[in-house]
Amino acid sequence: MGYGEDSLWTLTSGQIAGVLALSLAMWAGCLWAVRRARGRTVRVGVAVLSFAAFVWLSPQIYYLFYWLTFEGLPLQSVLRPPPTPAHLLRLLTFTQEASLSRHGQGGLGWSLLLAAWPARSPGAGSRP
Repeated sequence: MGYGEDSLWTLTSGQIAGVLALSLAMWAGCLWAVRRARGRTVRVGVAVLSFAAFVWLSPQIYYLFYWLTFEGLPLQSVLRPPPTPAHLLRLLTFTQEASLSRHGQGGLGWSLLLAAWPARSPGAGSRP
C-alpha cells in the first residue's frame, strides 16, 4: 500500500488537522520525557521506552479521537500486546509495511534516539 491509499486521506481536512495536532502533541510529550532524563544512557532508555509506549498506546489514543469525531463509533479497546523488539526494529529500519503511520512511527523513533545524544557544547572536552 502506498501513501495515496492511506486511510488518512479518507478524513476531512479538519480531521486530518486534528490527527496531526494529536500526533505532534504525543511526539512532544515523548521528546520532553527524553530531554528531561539525565545521563545519556538514561535518555536512550527513556527514548526506547517512549517509542515502544507510543507504538503500543497511540492506536487507543487515535481511536478515542475518532470516537469523538465519528458518530456511532463504539467505545472499545483497540490495544494489542506491546510491540516486540523485532517490530520496533522494523519500524526504525522502515522495513515494516509502507504507510504514513508506520513511517511516521519510524521517524518518531529516530527523533527520540537523536534527542538522547545532544550536540556537544563548544569547547567541550578541551582543557583551559
